[in-house]
Amino acid sequence: MSNRIYNILFHTHTISGIFISLALYVIFFAGSFSFFRDEINSWERNESLSEGWKMGEMDFDRVIDSLKANDTLVNRDISFNQYYDEQRLTLNISPPKSVEEKETKKRRRGTFMYMNTQDLKTYDRKSSYSLGEFLYRLHFFAQLNFYGRSGYLLAGIVAFFFLFAVITGVLVHWKKIVSNFFMFRPKASIKNLWTDAHTALGILGLPYQFIFALTGVYLIVGTTIMSPAIVKFIYDDNTEKAYDDFGFNAPKYAFSGKTLQSEYAINPFLKETKEKWPQFDIRSVNIYNYGDENMHVSFSGMADFDRKFASAGIVTYKVSTGEIVGEENPFKDVSYIDGSRAVLKRLHFGDFGGITVKLIYFILGIITCFVIISGVMIWLVARDKKHVSPVKRKFNAWLVWFYLAGCLSMYPVTAFSFLMVKLGLQDPSADREAFIFQVFFWSWLLLTLVFTFIKNNGLTNKWTLVLGSVLGLMVPIANGIVTGNWLWVSLARGLFRYLFN
Repeated sequence: MSNRIYNILFHTHTISGIFISLALYVIFFAGSFSFFRDEINSWERNESLSEGWKMGEMDFDRVIDSLKANDTLVNRDISFNQYYDEQRLTLNISPPKSVEEKETKKRRRGTFMYMNTQDLKTYDRKSSYSLGEFLYRLHFFAQLNFYGRSGYLLAGIVAFFFLFAVITGVLVHWKKIVSNFFMFRPKASIKNLWTDAHTALGILGLPYQFIFALTGVYLIVGTTIMSPAIVKFIYDDNTEKAYDDFGFNAPKYAFSGKTLQSEYAINPFLKETKEKWPQFDIRSVNIYNYGDENMHVSFSGMADFDRKFASAGIVTYKVSTGEIVGEENPFKDVSYIDGSRAVLKRLHFGDFGGITVKLIYFILGIITCFVIISGVMIWLVARDKKHVSPVKRKFNAWLVWFYLAGCLSMYPVTAFSFLMVKLGLQDPSADREAFIFQVFFWSWLLLTLVFTFIKNNGLTNKWTLVLGSVLGLMVPIANGIVTGNWLWVSLARGLFRYLFN
């Protein structure tokens, strides 16, 4: 590699890194906690993840009966979806399909709610919002969707530049990638110290960082930038046709308008599906044209990860005859689109190896946060020279004071949010989303401003660690006082996953 190409790669790596450093730190810090989104939600709601919480164990006929008590379900589509490992699932009930019912005021717009699989209690979005959901959405800037998908777009741009920084970083260090990994000079200059730490930890987390850069670009850039362009130029703005080709649309079954005369139930079809595919993790149940002669029910999900890494399956029954009218075997019939999509999602979410993989992903995520911080410090030290004008040096110093304050204060702010959620959100009627937003963002802004104007990177690092550790230790104490689930009580009850919050 010539010196000219090396210098171009080196400077583009540096510029792209400093440009996205603060946003990238937020993505990785919040994303690291997002691996435990389900555990955080269960801890926050005091709901265990013991046997029986999965959709495949639910009594659907009992659920239907409880829904009928409030309103009729006839001639509607009913959809149950369990996207995450938690007791609550989403429930969608479509508007009525018959002309007579459309003219009434009941359920003309359909219904969306959350339902607990254990006690069948229902919740709206505000009462079901959680800190785990907040951190998960923060890692792709969903809170910044002020104009359409502006937050997603920002996250996609950051992911793209991060992929670029990873590739250029490998090219820059390629010749000395092995020797630099084993080089650590704590007694050398401060620049060498930061450089050695940045290089060694960057190489250590390189596969992880590349996976997340690539899958992040796919998940965010693919949906916010590429998908609209493909729909516009290839499908002539026909979104339905595009969704059909990519398998996003649910199948459509015509509404006959005739009442189904024979007796019917959902549980027998569920039982048949479980006997058909014993290692099938059901994540979605759809009932089409409930009570109509053309009523169908489908069960979709994936194979258990220890049986097949990437899969997607669905089986659909016609209720009047009991016959299977559609089937995709998750253990055999996996299309290229479904398989590739499943691989990218599993690699990104780390949901294929239980707690062990989540812990490994979490540690590598925190290591990446340190790589980002060390890169910023290298940039500052390299420009804090006498030949640099005082104005530029002052600007660089203020920029890093702000960057470090914003990044490092996320640790105590997150611990403080955990504490306040447990102490201040016991009222079932509380607006959980507004409370979490105010607690997190106002405390984050306050600490960022305080540490920025302290103008001392060493003190910022020290006191964010101290504050975060003290507040973090107070979380299990507050949890024990409020719920009675002290650490030893949780262990005795088998609530093992609580220990990772």
